[in-house]
Amino acid sequence: MTPNANTRVAAVIGDPVRHSLSPRLHNAGFAALGLDWCYVAYPVADGQAEQAVEAMRTLGIEGLSVTMPHKKSVAAAVDDLSATAARLGAVNCVTRAGDRLIGENTDGVGFVNSLHSQLQIDPNGLTMVIVGAGGAARSIALAMTDHGGRACILNRTARSAEELVEIVGGESSVVQEDAIREADLVVNATPLGMNNDDPLPFDVDLLKKGQSVIDLVYQPKKTALLVEAEARGLKTLNGVPMLLHQAGEQFRLWTGHEPPLGAMAEAVGLTL
Repeated sequence: MTPNANTRVAAVIGDPVRHSLSPRLHNAGFAALGLDWCYVAYPVADGQAEQAVEAMRTLGIEGLSVTMPHKKSVAAAVDDLSATAARLGAVNCVTRAGDRLIGENTDGVGFVNSLHSQLQIDPNGLTMVIVGAGGAARSIALAMTDHGGRACILNRTARSAEELVEIVGGESSVVQEDAIREADLVVNATPLGMNNDDPLPFDVDLLKKGQSVIDLVYQPKKTALLVEAEARGLKTLNGVPMLLHQAGEQFRLWTGHEPPLGAMAEAVGLTL
C-alpha cells in the first residue's frame, strides 16, 4: 500500500538503529492485514530522547518503539507509564491515549513468548543467569521472576546489578561468573557480539550440557557466543524471536488488531 495523507506512521528510535529489523516486522504485519500504516527508523542521538517524544506529539506519530540508549530517558518524557514500565523505569514502546503518551514495556513478554515458541521452555522453576543490567536485562529479569523463575544478575558493575535486583525483587540475586555452571538458561543482554572484535561476554568454558544459551544480539545472526555454545551441543537462540514477539505486543497496542506473527516472522527469515 502506497503511503498517502491518511497513512498512520509508527517508528523506532535508537542509536544505532539503521540495522533494526523492526521496520520489516511491522510493515509486513500492516501489509498482511491491509492496514494503512507504515513504520520507519529514526536515528536519534543519546541525550535527544525527550525531543523525539515531543516530535511524536507534533508530527502525530501513532506509535514509537524505543531501543538503546533511550529506554530510561523516554520513561521520563512520556505522560504516563504502564505498571510494568513504571517498575522497570524503562520504556520500549509509546502508545497514544487521546493527547497523552503512554510508556509501555513489551520486552519481558516478548522474551517469555520467544522461549515458549522457539525452545518450548517454560521459565517456571528454572534458574537464569542474565549477563548485563541494562534495559533489556531488567525486562527479562522481571518477566523471569513473574513467571516463577529465578533471575541471577551478572554484571561488571556490581551497583547496577544490585539496583536491578532491588527493582525486580522475587527470586533474583547478584552473582559471580561461576554461577553460570548451575544455570538452566544463560542470556547475554549486553551489546557484546555485535562487532567481530568484541570479546565474549563470559567464560564459555563455564557452560555445561543441558543448558540453553540466548544472545539478544541479532546482527550477526550467530554471534561468537552462540557458535561456542553450539559447539558444546547446547540449544541456542538469537535475539530475533524476542524482537518478533515484543513487536507483536506493540502491534496489538497500536492497532487494536491481533498481530499476524506468521507474516512478520517470514519477513525476517524466522520459522515459528
